Amino acid sequence: MIQIPEKYALGVSSPMPITSERQHELYLSVLDKLASKDNPSAEEEKYAQVLMTLIEAYEEEHHPVPDASPVEVLRALMDAHDLRQKDLAPIFGWKASFLKSCIGSVSLINRTSRN
Repeated sequence: MIQIPEKYALGVSSPMPITSERQHELYLSVLDKLASKDNPSAEEEKYAQVLMTLIEAYEEEHHPVPDASPVEVLRALMDAHDLRQKDLAPIFGWKASFLKSCIGSVSLINRTSRN
């Protein structure tokens, strides 16, 4: 059995498959604490791997992410954060014309999918 310091313990002797949002949030919280450690022990790393596996399995079943091209993902993130093409140019160091050609290619897809 993996021995973990009490401050990371989940209240059960060993992690179990996640069956609720509350449990999911708890596992995420513990994983976040473990990930923020500067020098985790080998046991803590194993424990984090177990938590990640359980979290991924739960998220795949309950929070599936649809397939999307990189450009579609970028466009969705831009829409969610109310960004325009010119806002990204300084961040990525791309020329506006290159960025426009990349992101512009998805504009037609977005317009037709909304109709």
